[in-house]
Amino acid sequence: MYLDAAKKEEIFEKHGKSKTDTGSAEGQIALFTLRINHLTEHLKNNRKDFNTERSLVRLVGKRRSLLDYLTKKDVLRYRAIVKELNLRK
Repeated sequence: MYLDAAKKEEIFEKHGKSKTDTGSAEGQIALFTLRINHLTEHLKNNRKDFNTERSLVRLVGKRRSLLDYLTKKDVLRYRAIVKELNLRK
């Protein structure tokens, strides 16, 4: 599997406050970004997988709403996570 418990802990440790801090916006955005990248690669090979496409659209929406929240809450944290994850916006 592409995402196991150790990989999640590593993501939250790098982008969150600690490896058990799963509630921080930065950690969730980083996890969503990893999942979005994985689903994008899957859809490149499987164009007609509409369930995965729907999941991808929902994940992008969740990440967008978290990024909007972070913009309103603290612009410096928003800019840092966007730069760190190489997001377009």
